[in-house]
Amino acid sequence: MLGHSVLPDRPGHLASLVQTFLPWTGLAVALLLVRAVVRRSATAAVAVLVPAIAWCALFGGRWVDKRAAGGDLTVVTHNVNEHNPHPARTARTLADSGAELVALEELGDNTPVYERALASAYPYHEVHGTVGLWSRYPLADVRTVDIAPWPRALRATVRTPKGPIAVYVAHLASVRLSATTGFGTDARNAAARRLAAAMDAEPLPRALLLGDLNGTTDDDALSVLTSRLRSAQDAAGAGFGLSWPASFPLARIDHILVRGVEPRSAWTLPATSSDHLPVAASLDLGTGP
Repeated sequence: MLGHSVLPDRPGHLASLVQTFLPWTGLAVALLLVRAVVRRSATAAVAVLVPAIAWCALFGGRWVDKRAAGGDLTVVTHNVNEHNPHPARTARTLADSGAELVALEELGDNTPVYERALASAYPYHEVHGTVGLWSRYPLADVRTVDIAPWPRALRATVRTPKGPIAVYVAHLASVRLSATTGFGTDARNAAARRLAAAMDAEPLPRALLLGDLNGTTDDDALSVLTSRLRSAQDAAGAGFGLSWPASFPLARIDHILVRGVEPRSAWTLPATSSDHLPVAASLDLGTGP
């Protein structure tokens, strides 16, 4: 657990695989505890104490409820699943959240359904390829961010009552687990580097990144991007906020990352007909630039 950052990433991107599911190493600690109780051994008790302390050092702080009242901008991001059987129902669930901004990833043939279902609550929206942004505030300077061979990211200026804020919506390349190539993250990592470069060049001091990164903030391979931003869940959530798969969440790969704004609270929304859970955050924009 403590040495995960020095694990070799080759062959097969082993480090990314371990880091993606790192919190689940706590299950091994629980098994050791059961073993110690069964054996009634002082040596076994000491043996389980060491990894238990290590796990708490890594993840204990995430169990603290850091949610607070307040915030003047609520945002939601959701990978809606291209094959979602109930897109209109999913859209209504997201609109009912009361968010001012809704980012959607993995749009496809159902895009017109989302546009119709969200139109009354969100008068402004843009869709670029498979990602889209719906807003209660005017959008400007919207463009595709070139992170993949087809559009998987966009950038927009949202003109909030407290001034402009840059919003990026992204869906990094999917990761595949193969017996021959291991944990396939090359395309995802390349997209993360391109997205990080775009955000580094962003002139607005306040910026949000909403989307499915197909990885967790524990994954060192994504640190080129995630280290530049704050996770709303880590700063103002409770627990791990796991988002995928929706039926039994194992990892938080859907993120709200911020720069120049203060997260007040973060949470997951109820399941829709997607294989991801929607995630939400309330943000304090401050007094503006």
